[in-house]
Amino acid sequence: MIGATAGAAQGAVSGVGERVSVVMPVYNAEATLAKAIESVLAQTHSDIELLVVDDGSKDGSWAIVEEFARRDPRVKPIGPRANGGVASARNAALEAASGIYISFLDSDDWWHEQKLAAQFETLRATGAKVAYAAYRRVDEAGQDLSLVDPPESLRYDDLLKSNYIGHLTGIYRRDIGEFRFLRIGHEDYAFWLAVLRAAGGAVKARYPEPLAYYTVRAGSLSSGKLRAARWQWRIYRDVAGLGRLAAARYMLHYVYHALAKRRSG
Repeated sequence: MIGATAGAAQGAVSGVGERVSVVMPVYNAEATLAKAIESVLAQTHSDIELLVVDDGSKDGSWAIVEEFARRDPRVKPIGPRANGGVASARNAALEAASGIYISFLDSDDWWHEQKLAAQFETLRATGAKVAYAAYRRVDEAGQDLSLVDPPESLRYDDLLKSNYIGHLTGIYRRDIGEFRFLRIGHEDYAFWLAVLRAAGGAVKARYPEPLAYYTVRAGSLSSGKLRAARWQWRIYRDVAGLGRLAAARYMLHYVYHALAKRRSG
């Protein structure tokens, strides 16, 4: 089965109404952390808890988290702790989560204030249990690079062709299963494959604007492509369990869509 653990939920998930547990790992993010946290707290859907996991930061990140927690009880600090990597940090937050729904935001990205509300409206209208959204790729100065506008709906086979679900846009209902992150390259992609395999499908939030902003770090635009391809191949072979021929076919889709994503505007 895809994912470090992916089992059926045991009984009712504890939570209130449509509470969302937002998972945010943090490592040396003092320059961007406040903006990320503020974008979560500013959501028009306010029934949230923000689980902020400090993963061994050496800068002032933990002090920022503590200050937000003093001002807003929805902020739940976890840490500080020894650095264990982003998968470990996210898993620690998932263990502590109490919401009916789970969503994710990294400490250098941010959300549109209607992100969660738009997703809930779409989930209610469609009966789906997983949603995602269009988002903008921006550079470190906040300048626009491209728009990522995924299909209106996705099934597992669609996601094998390309990682259409931007991690910062995904949300899922926990009664489809409990999932954890693998310590593997492209751990976000492996995670959403597990979610879609369990849920059967997902829908894009109906909203006229992108609902999130993803920061592309300097150097990541042109470096690491071979390493990323190796990670993708490993997911197809070792995580999804595809044979060589099927893995090669999906790999061609992956390369095509990766190039298209960077050209889109």
